[in-house]
Order: sequence, then C-alpha cells, then structure tokens
Amino acid sequence: MFRDRLDAAKQLADRLKSYRDKHPLILAIPRGAVPMAKIIADQLGGELDVVLVRKLRAPQQLELAIGSVDESGWTYLADYARAYGGTADYIEAEKREQLATLRQRRTKYTPLRPPISPTGRIVIVIDDGLATGATMISALHGLRAMKPAKLICAVPVAPPDTLAKVAELADEVVCLEAPDFFQAVGQFYRDFTQVDDDEVIEILRRV
Repeated sequence: MFRDRLDAAKQLADRLKSYRDKHPLILAIPRGAVPMAKIIADQLGGELDVVLVRKLRAPQQLELAIGSVDESGWTYLADYARAYGGTADYIEAEKREQLATLRQRRTKYTPLRPPISPTGRIVIVIDDGLATGATMISALHGLRAMKPAKLICAVPVAPPDTLAKVAELADEVVCLEAPDFFQAVGQFYRDFTQVDDDEVIEILRRV
C-alpha cells in the first residue's frame, strides 16, 4: 500500500493541506513517525516536536499492547488487558519500566529545551499506523488536557474499530486507508525499516 514511511508522509501531507501556513504543531509518536512528521511539518509550514508515550506490553506477547502510558504517568488500559495476563502487579511493574524509557527518551531527544506547548495551537499527532490505538489514545488524552485549539490524529493506516476509538478523543481523524483485514502496521509498507534513536535525535536537532 505504501512504499515506505516517506511515501506515506507525503500522502498524509497532501490530505492535510488545508492546514498549510496555519503554523500547526506537528507531534510525532517516536520513533517511526518522526521522519514522517518532519516531512509533514515542512510541507505544511508547521513546527515539529515529539509526544512521548509508550505501550504497555502483554506479558507473553510483547508486541501486543494492552494499554499505554504518557509522560505524566496517566495510564490507558484496554478492556482485554486482564484476559492477556495484565494483573495489577504486572501492569504497575510494566508502567514503571515504560516511564523510565520515556524519561530516557526525553533526555536524549530534547535535552536543551522543554516540549513545545500545544496550548491554543492546531495540533496534528502523527504515527506511522495504528493497530490497537493504545499509544495514540494516551497521546491524545494528554494533549487534550493542555487545551489545543484543535486536535487532529493523522495516520496512514488503521483498522476501522481502532479509528472509532481514537475519534472519541480527537476533533478530526485523518486516515488514508482503513482495511478490514488488519494484522500489523508493517504489512501495509513494502519497506518498514525500524527508525533508530540516532535518526530521531538528528531530525530533532535540526528543528
């Protein structure tokens, strides 16, 4: 469906062109969305930053999100979390681990400045795709509390049921493709090479 993240970003930027020159704040969920958000920010005349959230992983299936946590410690739990082994003790331990990762990433990604405030801004949150939507839910929840003028979720691909969940938290959802058959985000990219910290740091350093 998409050649790579850059192809997806260009298509998303085209769909978001109504926000061009309105100085939107483009927030990427690291790491995969950061190169995408840079392209979108450049094409829309916006400002780039990251919104840091982490998924809470199922005990025996580390790729499966049973929830998520943001930098403030606010936690979202999926309704199926307990069915996949998400006991209270496990979730608390997993939350501590992911919060430690968030603190490390903030220190590495924006060491010389605080996060850009979304208050009163048109805010567009970018990810390279949604599966369960857990991290996007935490991102939107945390940002809404900071009173943006408008809060937009923009992704290349996501299943319809996930889009319905995130739509409750956003003023607008932009999604290029919403296939019914959905196993993983990577299946919709020919090249889904992992983005590493060095690439993220270099992009943010140039902002």
